[in-house]
Amino acid sequence: MHLVIIAWLYVALMMAVAEATNTTGTVLGAIVTFVLYGLLPMALVAYLGGTPARRRAMRAREREQDEARRGASTPPSDAPDQGREAPADPIAPVRKEP
Repeated sequence: MHLVIIAWLYVALMMAVAEATNTTGTVLGAIVTFVLYGLLPMALVAYLGGTPARRRAMRAREREQDEARRGASTPPSDAPDQGREAPADPIAPVRKEP
């Protein structure tokens, strides 16, 4: 994706240079050409193209924060009640025979 952005910015720069060096063109027109045909569209493409990576990073950061919160709030304990966890091996209650 970066190669496409660099290539398009090069094309927009060449358009701006052609605008500036043309006999009827101006430097202001060249700047406007570069900004409107080069920078703004490529900034939008880069932002939209980076959305999945930002989303993955945000989910990973939230996952790390959740794990840190769980680790800090739950003290390690051998007893199931103390750590607010279900027992690993439930024992069936023993009933008396009538």
